[in-house]
Amino acid sequence: VCLCFRDVPSVDILVWSELPTGAGLGSSAAYAVCLAAALLTVCGAISCPLKEGESTARWTEEELTLINSWAFQGERVIHGNPSGVDNAVGTWGGALRYQSGKITPLKRVPTLRILLTNTKVPRSTKILVAGVKEKILKFPAIMNPVLDSIDAISQECQSVLEAMPANPSPEYYPVLEELFDINQHHLNVIGVGHPSLDRLCRVTASHGLHSKLTGAGGGGCGITLLRPDTSPQAVEAAKRDLCACGFECWETNIGAPGVTLHSSSSLNAEVLHALSQS
Repeated sequence: VCLCFRDVPSVDILVWSELPTGAGLGSSAAYAVCLAAALLTVCGAISCPLKEGESTARWTEEELTLINSWAFQGERVIHGNPSGVDNAVGTWGGALRYQSGKITPLKRVPTLRILLTNTKVPRSTKILVAGVKEKILKFPAIMNPVLDSIDAISQECQSVLEAMPANPSPEYYPVLEELFDINQHHLNVIGVGHPSLDRLCRVTASHGLHSKLTGAGGGGCGITLLRPDTSPQAVEAAKRDLCACGFECWETNIGAPGVTLHSSSSLNAEVLHALSQS
């Protein structure tokens, strides 16, 4: 629409990111979503929702749908045949359920503190997926129940996450920790584990924390759940030991908002510095 009916201004685009590329964290989708939102805004296809005095603002549901559709086209350019999950969660934020190609955003999910650890071990999603398919074909009676169990873990996790905002009880965290542990064992069974991820889990377990791989596995990244009452000392000790393994580690959150327009005054000093260098 914007290309056919509106003049497109000349723009310079500067990209700044903390997301490591090629680590299974959806960095390409984050890029595509932000790029789509910026270009659609600048050519007037969607509104500029930021009001005077506001630090951040989000677009309407209809506008987010348009952003997501263009971001998906960007993902197709990069990946060929993406699922659409990464650009959808980058657009709407929070959490979503993906099953048989259908994406359903979850309502009212909590923001969870995690450690995100990059083992820096490269892996190929295509090779890992092929390995899982081979195992299923070779041992269907063994592997299909494991996949059914993984699905049941996802459903149980969804129930817990949706119950947490209305009743923020600490009793939910031990359940999530158990689900993390069971899921990680299952992922090893289907062949997407890696010694680096086993080491990550052992290191965090020594500090009373629970971890699992995220993304395709075979290396890449893992996430470690942090309870609200996890002491800062325990977190720092775990980060120190993970970095001593040669891993990169960040403390962050999952369940955060999706694509957002920020005023320049709301940006942190590091981002402002990067922008000033353009």
